[in-house]
Amino acid sequence: MFDITTRDIKYLPGVGPHRATILNKELGIFSLHDLLYYFPYKYVDRSRLYYVHEIDGAMPYIQLKGQILGFETFGEGRQRRLVAHFSDGTGVVDLVWFQGIKYITAKYKVWEEYIVFGKPTPYGGRMNIAHPDIDNASELTLSTMGLQPYYNTTEKMKRSFLNSNALLKLVEAAFMQIQSPLTETLSPKILSENHLMPLMDALRNIHFPPNPELLRKAQTRLKFEELFYLQLNILRYSKERQRKYRGYVFERVGKTFNDFYTKNLPFELTGAQKRVMKEIRNDVGCGKQMNRLLQGDVGSGKTLVALMSMLIAIDNDYQACLMAPTEILANQHCETIKELLFGLNIHVELLTGSVKGKKREKLLSELLTGDIDILIGTHAVIEDTVNFSKLGLVVIDEQHRFGVAQRAKLWTKSICPPHVLVMTATPIPRTLAMTLYGDLDVSVIDELPPGRKPIITIHQFDNRRESLYSSIGKQISEGRQIYMVYPLIKESEKIDLKNLEEGYLHVCDVFPQYKVSKLHGKMKSVEKDAEMQRFITGETQIMVATTVIEVGVNVPNASVMVIENAERFGLYQLHQLRGRVGRGADQSYCILVTNYKLTEETRKRLEIMVRTNDGFEIAEADLKLRGPGDLEGTQQSGIAFDLKIADLARDGQLLQYVRNIVQEIVDSDPEGSSPDNDILWKQLKILRKTNVNWASIS
Repeated sequence: MFDITTRDIKYLPGVGPHRATILNKELGIFSLHDLLYYFPYKYVDRSRLYYVHEIDGAMPYIQLKGQILGFETFGEGRQRRLVAHFSDGTGVVDLVWFQGIKYITAKYKVWEEYIVFGKPTPYGGRMNIAHPDIDNASELTLSTMGLQPYYNTTEKMKRSFLNSNALLKLVEAAFMQIQSPLTETLSPKILSENHLMPLMDALRNIHFPPNPELLRKAQTRLKFEELFYLQLNILRYSKERQRKYRGYVFERVGKTFNDFYTKNLPFELTGAQKRVMKEIRNDVGCGKQMNRLLQGDVGSGKTLVALMSMLIAIDNDYQACLMAPTEILANQHCETIKELLFGLNIHVELLTGSVKGKKREKLLSELLTGDIDILIGTHAVIEDTVNFSKLGLVVIDEQHRFGVAQRAKLWTKSICPPHVLVMTATPIPRTLAMTLYGDLDVSVIDELPPGRKPIITIHQFDNRRESLYSSIGKQISEGRQIYMVYPLIKESEKIDLKNLEEGYLHVCDVFPQYKVSKLHGKMKSVEKDAEMQRFITGETQIMVATTVIEVGVNVPNASVMVIENAERFGLYQLHQLRGRVGRGADQSYCILVTNYKLTEETRKRLEIMVRTNDGFEIAEADLKLRGPGDLEGTQQSGIAFDLKIADLARDGQLLQYVRNIVQEIVDSDPEGSSPDNDILWKQLKILRKTNVNWASIS
């Protein structure tokens, strides 16, 4: 049988070794399969003809039928251009070429009838169409033209004459080589129950749609399949993990937990925290291994929930471990947890790369004997020399900062896999959570603890600095601290931005009476920690920094976040930076400083930031504006995905629908033994590029 996955693209007529190399490097197209799955990004209706007198510069693409009245050339050398005056009797447009002039004048004749297709642009008092597509009117049947596809190409491709039209011709050639229908990738049952096109029809109609309705059906079929196998991969392994790994049973909520709850709890739990605690208690008490994602915006009280979960582990004679991505964050967690547990007989220790010598030896020994109840640390906790007596619960903070293999190492620290609670302050849209963390149960803390005031966000243009500095001075005089964030470290000639070095000197000059810290990613870890510590202790009043202060740092006294050139940051980053303030009881502010020249998309981003503090609303908006591939942390999440046609921002409904179908299949056929699902398991095997069990180690 003809196998498009193994048919090398270089053997396709019109390709050859040189073009094959370009397609390999520029688009990752190596086989006929890769080419057929390189989908158009837009379509233009070729079934309609316009008259010259109808067109204007606002139209995207138009099609005219008429004659060339004559040719003229203008300019010399590289400035030379060819102009053909084209008319349909209602007016005249100029067809313009800057290359291939000899070829054009030899091929096209005056007074012959042609169909011209291209984008109209006003120039010199007349409409111009640069480098149009031209076909002989007698050879082109408009009724069969349908929608013309357009493919993304690169400059390097265009230099080798591999533009969108050339790719279209290669796709045509590929279909001519396929003599029989392609092997179906979905079962007959799924196709019929969901009214989906056969694969061969879907691929033909995605590249050559005769009308919008058939294009929609082709897109639905291909999106369905893409999302189907994405979810099948996730949910099958999630089911396998549940069957394979039985979790420790935490039978009781005992003295440790109750003493903390009655004596040390700093405030009444919010309804959201109570709901999440109930979900966690159900998980750890039912005999299955917990694998739960805890989402909560900055300051929502995730650490308190994590601590109370660890206390349940201790009540059942197990140890707990909390892993954070940086020493600053690990230290912060350790101090916070020790403070919360003050007066209770619970042994908490900190393990980072800085803990060395006899102190480290003593800690490792106490960990092995079970004397340590809670270990808080960085990557150091997953080193081979670190072993527990009875590890029952692992909490991973800001988990997208850890690689999959690093997280997996924690599983080896216990005879039976410990319960896993993954925390993130990055609000994740529902559709993205189903894709990135589809194997995890999800809990959301969507309330702020009592006493926390919403941060007031203000968009301010950079010509109002006196007013800005006056407000900053007032806040510092009242005992508060200030963050000032810049997008760059050093000046870039290409991008006219305020840079951190210049900003630091300027801030020192404007506020000579105050001490200023400086923090950026190029500094050594020791220097960064020292500067951050100076700010945390209040030795410095202003922190001038790049985005390295984004995640996890807790300075309750900091009440103002100034973000310079805020137009250069995505919504996600702006929201994370804003979360560095508002952590105390005082009213806090986030000032977004920009210039006047802003794009429409930038204005939308800033309006969203000013309007809401809701991280989930912001995350959904960010997904729609930027797409999933750009969202922070998705590449480190442990489940890589490269969607060719589905769009998580727009296809959320289809994703949920597909997930429900997949869940039914996995529940009814967990071992993949039903003949009805043979096609599905075989196709999943082909699609999986690795045997790593992502779901068991998220």
